Amino acid sequence: MSIKIASEAGPTLPLLFDTHCHLDLPELLPQLEFHLQQACALGVQAVLVPAVEQKNWLPLLALQQQFKFDVALGVHPWWAASAQLNALEQLPQLAAQPEVCAIGEIGLDYALDEATFAAQALFFSQQLAIAKALKKPVVLHHRKSMVQLLAEIKLQQFNEGGILHAFSGSYQQGKAFIDLGFKLGIGGTISYQRAEKTKKAVKKFPLDALVLETDAPAMPLSGFQGQVNTPAQLRLVFQALLELRSEPATQLAAQLWQNSCQVLRLNAQSRLLGSA
Repeated sequence: MSIKIASEAGPTLPLLFDTHCHLDLPELLPQLEFHLQQACALGVQAVLVPAVEQKNWLPLLALQQQFKFDVALGVHPWWAASAQLNALEQLPQLAAQPEVCAIGEIGLDYALDEATFAAQALFFSQQLAIAKALKKPVVLHHRKSMVQLLAEIKLQQFNEGGILHAFSGSYQQGKAFIDLGFKLGIGGTISYQRAEKTKKAVKKFPLDALVLETDAPAMPLSGFQGQVNTPAQLRLVFQALLELRSEPATQLAAQLWQNSCQVLRLNAQSRLLGSA
């Protein structure tokens, strides 16, 4: 089965790419087809689904064959501490498939218990090395760990780029990743009044450094706290970004789409959900 593009997503709606959406998690999976149809009707015509742990890899690849979204494979730092030491054995072979456009979601989360830091660091280092060997970009998770992420990227001389997921920080922090070939994932954070530092930075970044994301089912936008986030909400993220930027909507959407396809090395003309 493949998703049929809803007629409401006609030429008046700009194409949007959700570069971070966990459609395979329990909050969204039971109504996966509905969520994709709803997103398509609002112009969201491409979605990247990053895995969070090893046991999700094969089921996610099976879903990709059915629904034609894009996938990334990896072990998220939240799951690193409980993962088996051999959890990454399959990753090089599975991630080498053309259906897998990135290694992710990987990274470091230093808001977790310090006892997890060593395992996180080991898994991040190993997965970054796999991405380098495969010449694929990465999808990076961060909390209180930008300095450490940058250090490991530079240590490994990783030059494949990727997306810094859920950017929330200063202009200087964001630029450090942009200078290494990364795009910044802009999500619901910019809908909150309290995010002044991040919004000020997003206004200043070059447009070709930004991509959109929802992080559904997490990271609800302002006004939707306590609700399950969905890829359809990407339309509201786009509107929030439009309010911060000087570019007209058509230019903004076109560049964001191009950025997403470029960083993930996808054909910008064939990324529609449900296309063969």
